[in-house]
Amino acid sequence: MTDSATYGLTTGTVARRLGVSPTTLRSWDRRYGIGPAAREDGRHRRWAPDDVAMLEEMCRLTASGAPPAEAARIARTGRTEVPDAAPDTAPGTHVRFTAPAREPEQEPEQKPESEPVDEREAGPGGPRPARQPGSGNGLPLGDVRRECRGLARAAVRLDGPALDALLRDAVADHGLVTAWEEVMAPTLHAVGRKWESSGDRYVEVEHLLSWHVSTALRQVAPAGHGSVAPVPPVLLACVPGEQHTLPLEALAAGLSERGLPTRMFGAAVPAEALDAAVRRMGPAAVVLWSQARSTANHALARHVAGSSFGVKGARTRPLMLLAGPGWAGRTPEPGTLRPGGLREALDALSHHTGVRAAPPV
Repeated sequence: MTDSATYGLTTGTVARRLGVSPTTLRSWDRRYGIGPAAREDGRHRRWAPDDVAMLEEMCRLTASGAPPAEAARIARTGRTEVPDAAPDTAPGTHVRFTAPAREPEQEPEQKPESEPVDEREAGPGGPRPARQPGSGNGLPLGDVRRECRGLARAAVRLDGPALDALLRDAVADHGLVTAWEEVMAPTLHAVGRKWESSGDRYVEVEHLLSWHVSTALRQVAPAGHGSVAPVPPVLLACVPGEQHTLPLEALAAGLSERGLPTRMFGAAVPAEALDAAVRRMGPAAVVLWSQARSTANHALARHVAGSSFGVKGARTRPLMLLAGPGWAGRTPEPGTLRPGGLREALDALSHHTGVRAAPPV
């Protein structure tokens, strides 16, 4: 049996440690020269501590949105000894080519564990053009922020720690609204489209990404480090039959950031339970989320909008916001608002409650 302390770690062991697949490590070795400095018997990959550190840097850079070829070039420079590329095709050698100057927007379909190709690979007939890189392992991202590509790559690798770091940085760097509208939501939509078009593949990617986005949203701190305005809360709920809660969680995070109290009731709230909650709480506003027209319950919206509470002679009604694409296509119900996005909903609720505090920078 080979002594791992002498020869280093196997590819499978390193893959488990980094949270990537062995196929990805072999692909990085073949395509970008991100391979071990030494090999057992000249063939089997054995990863020394410097090699593992190089791989960790490769994972960090690609998760931050760097093109794989550029990430590989940077990661290789950090290793104590970097094997030079050889012009022949002997076992264990690598042929390197110049990476493209920019990252194209789309790439063909690839397996989840593979990485985008943006160099040329040597083959029996000499170098051949590689597939186009750039959209996060085949996810249909289109023209998006660089952070989306890093988030997509980390999600496809099932790299939870990288997702946490990237989401935290996105909120800190851009603010909650921009982070949601231009980083989180586009990546979630891309994973959803890939899942719908690939025969139930990528379900695990969607679930992991959704969980980490939800966690990041719930970690947004209230304004003033915990201070909450002395106003009635905003009630947030999905209509009966609606399971998509992340947009409401983003709104709850934005309200918390502005110091507005909320009560989140989550997915598929029964009509009777919603009615009871409104009457017991006397909320300043009610936000009903509907993702699809099949779940939009206009009768329920009219009923909640007509609710009143308080002492006789001074009864009040809640502001009703119909949020989500499911409400589109019909004239808004009397007494209701239909915000066009997260920022518009936050501004409407802030104006209604009289809490105008700007979110922290």
